[in-house]
Amino acid sequence: MFHAGSLRSVLAFVVLSLLPLAHAQTTSPEAKATAPSAAQASVPVLVELFTSEGCSSCPPADVLLQRLDDNQPVPGTQLIVLSEHVTYWDQEGWKDPNSSAVFTYRQSAYESSLGVKEPYTPQFVIDGTQSASLDKPKDLEDALKKAKDNAKIAVRISNVTVDPSNSAVLHAHIEADANPDKHNADIYMAVALNHVESQVLRGENGGRHLIHVAVVQQLDKVGKLPKGKSFAQDVQIKLKPSEDLKSIRLVAFAQQSSQGKLLGASMEKP
Repeated sequence: MFHAGSLRSVLAFVVLSLLPLAHAQTTSPEAKATAPSAAQASVPVLVELFTSEGCSSCPPADVLLQRLDDNQPVPGTQLIVLSEHVTYWDQEGWKDPNSSAVFTYRQSAYESSLGVKEPYTPQFVIDGTQSASLDKPKDLEDALKKAKDNAKIAVRISNVTVDPSNSAVLHAHIEADANPDKHNADIYMAVALNHVESQVLRGENGGRHLIHVAVVQQLDKVGKLPKGKSFAQDVQIKLKPSEDLKSIRLVAFAQQSSQGKLLGASMEKP
């Protein structure tokens, strides 16, 4: 179970990490105009949060994920966050409307590769290779900083357009530079809602109004990235009725097959 003291420690890390960024924002407008954008200058780090609206320990982690997304507190990185809602809390009084067996399976696959005994929520997985919980905030801090030093290949999302004959279908182009790793990799595309609010009626969070960021609605394996090869492919994305371009973000990432380490990632808000 997560405690308030742990949340204070984690949020203190976020606040302290923001100090260099706050100082950087005092530079002149001329300097800002000539400086590269944060996304161009930063190393992408994929932060996956396995969570559930049925879990009373999860709301503080949801808050933290939103602050990581909004504030980007680790200099030199672009934190690309994804909130993945699992299903095993759905029988405890509240069925999470964003839960999917896809994310339950994905988390279970991580437990095997990361050496974790059993799935738990909330769980952060950083770049596919490090696991952290809010009970040990220093582990999360260390994982985020360590991920910055991992070499990444460039992954790009471009040419995002709405199908002229069907506004519920998007077309996009995904590219990834050559895979220098010894292992083959998979290319994934995630569609996530930027902002989700939910009034929980029952279960451990009954009566609470919860807010989530980057809530994954679809996660599909769209191609292979063999060792030594690059990747380029057009993909088609079918949106759900509640989704439109203003409400979503697209995240493409290359990951070692069998859910290994992250090789590269990119995010696009159409």
